[in-house]
Amino acid sequence: MSRQAEAPAWVRPTVDYGPLAAFFVTYLAFGFMAAVAVIVVATLLALALSLALARRVPVMSVVAGVLVAGFGGLSLLTGDQTFYKMKPTIVQALMAAVLLGGLAVNRPLLKPVLGAAWRMDGEGWRRLSFRFGVFFAVMAVLNEIVWRTQSTDFWVGFKVFGILVLTFGFVLSQMPLMNRHQLPEPEEEGRGGL
Repeated sequence: MSRQAEAPAWVRPTVDYGPLAAFFVTYLAFGFMAAVAVIVVATLLALALSLALARRVPVMSVVAGVLVAGFGGLSLLTGDQTFYKMKPTIVQALMAAVLLGGLAVNRPLLKPVLGAAWRMDGEGWRRLSFRFGVFFAVMAVLNEIVWRTQSTDFWVGFKVFGILVLTFGFVLSQMPLMNRHQLPEPEEEGRGGL
């Protein structure tokens, strides 16, 4: 059994969504800059929690944590909300560039990330990586449009709920592709009397 499997089931959702929930609650109670300060601290605490309990921190969580701390810190130092509002654009654009760049050199980079959870053939991984790359590029543009044209209240709602709902909907829309390209599970050897 791996050390990650020993972590309590609540660790992953807490690390993934706890800082965002703390941001939203703090925004409602104390405003934008207080919420930015809270999400920076909560993100660093979540990464430390993941390391302490799961004995690892996913690479994307580290990248996101660095960007939250960097852009959040810039907003706090300058008093300018723009830096933090641009963070989702940069995260989404970075993910799009990594996935589409991987395809340019014939490496579907979703496979190393999701391959343990979902077995697909090579064509399935290529198509899914392309679709996710395009999705992240569209989300980067959408964040730019929203923060530049809407109120901060609207943008916060979009960041907390809109991005999550759109991502969940996109993932669900990819299930037919994933099912078409799914590989059969290998037969387990020596299963014993479990």
